[in-house]
Amino acid sequence: MKTLRFVLIVLLFSAAAFAQIQETPPPEPQTLPEQTAVTKDLGLGAFANENGPILLVIDTALVTRMLDNPYVMFYAYMAAKDLNQNISVAAKDIVIVYKGQEFGLPSVKELRANYHGIMRDFNLYRQLGREGVKFSWVRFYDFLHAPNFYPVLDLRSDLATDEGHMYGIYGFRTPLYFKNPGLAKGDTLVFKVRDVKNPNLTGECAVILQ
Repeated sequence: MKTLRFVLIVLLFSAAAFAQIQETPPPEPQTLPEQTAVTKDLGLGAFANENGPILLVIDTALVTRMLDNPYVMFYAYMAAKDLNQNISVAAKDIVIVYKGQEFGLPSVKELRANYHGIMRDFNLYRQLGREGVKFSWVRFYDFLHAPNFYPVLDLRSDLATDEGHMYGIYGFRTPLYFKNPGLAKGDTLVFKVRDVKNPNLTGECAVILQ
């Protein structure tokens, strides 16, 4: 008899608990924050972002070999995502965000006065394979020989330009020098660029120094 009473009590508690579970509404699904910038690791030190109006590839292959330099050279490839849109990017509007601080490009005058490795950097970068860059969106665009922000100083070099222009299938490529803020392997940086006239035409690309 005691056993039967115990079983009945257990069944009553189980029924009550089940009813309470049924009455409790299920939790609402969590909404993940929208990702506005997605950067692809292309390998060999190259990174790409195709999400903004300005497509970006940043090549860090040379930087990771010369982290002790007072100035470090990245290489950037830019293009307009909309082939019907003309975009111009000024050197003064390109920055990196590093450890919460923004750093801009030095002037050509400052770089040439304080750093004498530009020719060496250029020759070394030409020897790198750049396979990661070649298999990105870059292969769908044409990068004409045109003045860039930091041309080498020789008899055949172009004058430095203050702006890079992109239109249709034609992109813009250029070295990007920054005064070294203390970069080290494993550091993350974010590159930001924008059109000179329309601040809504932007591009961003995060890179990791590997």
